[in-house]
Amino acid sequence: MDLFIKKRIKAIQKGDQNAYADLVDLYKDKIYRLCYRMLGNRHEAEDAAQEAFIRAYTHIDTYNPEMKFSTWLYRIATNLTIDKLRKRKPDVYLDEEVGGTDGLTMQAQLPSREASPEEAVESLELQETVQRAIERLPEKYRSVIVLKYMEDLSLQEISEVLGLPIGTVKTRLHRGREALRRQLGHL
Repeated sequence: MDLFIKKRIKAIQKGDQNAYADLVDLYKDKIYRLCYRMLGNRHEAEDAAQEAFIRAYTHIDTYNPEMKFSTWLYRIATNLTIDKLRKRKPDVYLDEEVGGTDGLTMQAQLPSREASPEEAVESLELQETVQRAIERLPEKYRSVIVLKYMEDLSLQEISEVLGLPIGTVKTRLHRGREALRRQLGHL
């Protein structure tokens, strides 16, 4: 996979736009999911993901081949979402749609085993509750929680994506989990 990506990057640097389309196809779902988990809004996530790919394309000459391309792309997307979160007005949260419902099908919310309609609704409500709790976290905790538990990145990868020492990542992960425990203690 790494060899395929490196070949594609070299082709992009030589001006092959189709090679970039291959990379977009490979990473579009992961980048969208990351943006959605960070922003909690489908439209904002689509915009942020698109902007991340545009920035990656226009700055491909700054990509360091020693680094994983996915880590570099995650860093761009994470920085974009953090910028968007910082620009939000504090009252935006009151008017936002309920996270986890816009654009997601009921099937995507169901566990893999056959579930009763009641279990499916309870599961959806729990996921919405957790998503809302994640959205209320300060951005520095939200980013590490999303990257670790939603995107399954290692601590080392999170460190590279956010440009933070591993110790700081561990601290933010611990404090983010504690904040979630406090918010979700009633469950």
